[in-house]
Amino acid sequence: MPTRRAVLATLAFAAAAPARALTSASAPDAYAFSFAGLEGGEIRLADHQGSALLVVNTASRCGFTPQYAGLQELWTRYRARGLVVIGVPSNDFGQELSSSGEIAGFCSREFGVTFPLAATQPVRGPGAHPFYRWAQAGKGEAPRWNFHKYIVGRDGRLVGSFPSEIRPTDPRIVAAIERALGER
Repeated sequence: MPTRRAVLATLAFAAAAPARALTSASAPDAYAFSFAGLEGGEIRLADHQGSALLVVNTASRCGFTPQYAGLQELWTRYRARGLVVIGVPSNDFGQELSSSGEIAGFCSREFGVTFPLAATQPVRGPGAHPFYRWAQAGKGEAPRWNFHKYIVGRDGRLVGSFPSEIRPTDPRIVAAIERALGER
């Protein structure tokens, strides 16, 4: 039976916590999060429950920007098997275009992107999107640059984290995706 002190401390903490600030402690899995969509609406990860996710912070003016082609390739190859690729534009490293329309046009025109794109989000530090704070807590690493890749299994748990230098179609990422897709 909890002590009165423990109950009061829990209530005080809950009252002081922001209502929407999910962290690894309060979010059991990735499906608790959502992103504002690049062109409106919301990308609710709960809508993809039971799917594997590949969540990548992106930027339009980066040396790694050609990785959009590999992300699109993975989306095309594995979508029917349950992979959802989500691009999360971020200007944390000063390399993203200034408007949602510019980002959407660039991604479509240059790389034929059809996978979901979130609105521009911070991915590092205390102001990072809650998904990124959760992923960092789970894997102990925040994106060091654009195109850091997180893989979430069908159960919503973080199963992989890959730095920018590793291309989306690298055999290590493909193997991690195939393992995640094999989970039922």
